[in-house]
Amino acid sequence: MSIRLFKTLIAVADHKTFGEAADAVFITHAAVSQQMRALEEDLGLVLFDRSRRTPTLSPTGRSVVAQARKIVHDYDNLVPSVLGDDGFQGELALGAVPTTLTGLTPMAMSILRSKHAGLRLRIHPALTGALLSGIDRGQLDVALVSKPIILPIGMRFLNIAEERLHLVTSAEIPETDPIQILQKHPFIRFNRDAVVGTLIETWLQNNAVRVSETMELENLEAISSMVHANLGVSIVPAPCVANPGALPLRWLPLGADAPLRIVGLAFHKENPKIRVIEEIHKAFVSAVETARPLSDLTAP
Repeated sequence: MSIRLFKTLIAVADHKTFGEAADAVFITHAAVSQQMRALEEDLGLVLFDRSRRTPTLSPTGRSVVAQARKIVHDYDNLVPSVLGDDGFQGELALGAVPTTLTGLTPMAMSILRSKHAGLRLRIHPALTGALLSGIDRGQLDVALVSKPIILPIGMRFLNIAEERLHLVTSAEIPETDPIQILQKHPFIRFNRDAVVGTLIETWLQNNAVRVSETMELENLEAISSMVHANLGVSIVPAPCVANPGALPLRWLPLGADAPLRIVGLAFHKENPKIRVIEEIHKAFVSAVETARPLSDLTAP
């Protein structure tokens, strides 16, 4: 029995089919099937229900997966714990919400790399819900997320910045009242599955604002491009670190009750790489402290 078999089993559990698991661990479909049969023989257990065309994990298989995640996690952290480098040498999987990928995350990673050149980061973009699931499944060590209303059991959250939501329009729209603009112009909605999307929808309902929705996107750069092309207006978080290549849009405050998005790091309380996570947190905070102001977003 090898750790490789456990990693393949976890891939099958995460991706649901042997074919998708094969792509995830870079082997063939047949190799996945062979490895799973070998693991069943080694353990003396039936891990899959093969009565259907697509094999599915049996109740026993799901229990084994839960234990396999712990074994793989401990294995991946064996060398750092022995060498005493606290994980600063090697690879770390960092998740990040898409809205941070062109401002906050690049600046923070540059700061981190200047201090810890031996640390390699794999960055996985996704919405907050998917990132929290990735942490729970052991696919991610830590993730930069929008703080959810309820944090999953066993996780910690370290605040990095607060981002007030604003109305963004093209320069061709002369109005200044956000309510009137939203009621008059097409609305480009931020993905409702995102934490930010929920904040926006709640604000619209609380203010009895009816919008004429034209599209729904989750990428801030895509939304900005649509707004800049005068295809509609949108509500988005004013980034705590401005994108150097940001388009010249108008950023209008929504008022005293404008929603606030809290950005921070989520991770398991028992994560053995806590020293690395603390350094990553410091890098993000440092990036915010040295960031360009919101006014730069509208500079010509």
